[in-house]
Amino acid sequence: MTATNSEEAAVRSLMDNFVAAFNSGDVDAIMKNYVPDNSFVLFDVVPRQEYMGAEAYRKAWTEMFTHFKGKPKIAITELSVIVGGNVAFGHSFQHLTGTDLQGNPVDRWVRVTDGYRKIGDNWLIAHEHISVPVDFKTGKAAPFSH
Repeated sequence: MTATNSEEAAVRSLMDNFVAAFNSGDVDAIMKNYVPDNSFVLFDVVPRQEYMGAEAYRKAWTEMFTHFKGKPKIAITELSVIVGGNVAFGHSFQHLTGTDLQGNPVDRWVRVTDGYRKIGDNWLIAHEHISVPVDFKTGKAAPFSH
């Protein structure tokens, strides 16, 4: 395995760790996948929401889990990773399923772009952008195809 392939495998392992942490509902384990300081930035899918710093995002994760009965699940598909030195970029489709507090099923797909930094021997998510396609004529989310 070349160094680049090894680094790509490490980023993919990070994303596997994220999925396992999310699916267990463990916010502390989720946050171990992100840069732990104020340099972290997220642009979320919710209207005009951005999080600056890991602590703000930790609060958002904690709050997000309160909207579900039980533990929601996430799956990542079509993950593409490109590594260059101590930075990498990835994009994927992520599928969230669960049951909301009113007992309604939740079934959402989002597109996610991540920027990664290698700090010491560890890859961490330094920037995340979550989006859904929008039909500009209606202003509503467009049917999702991937």
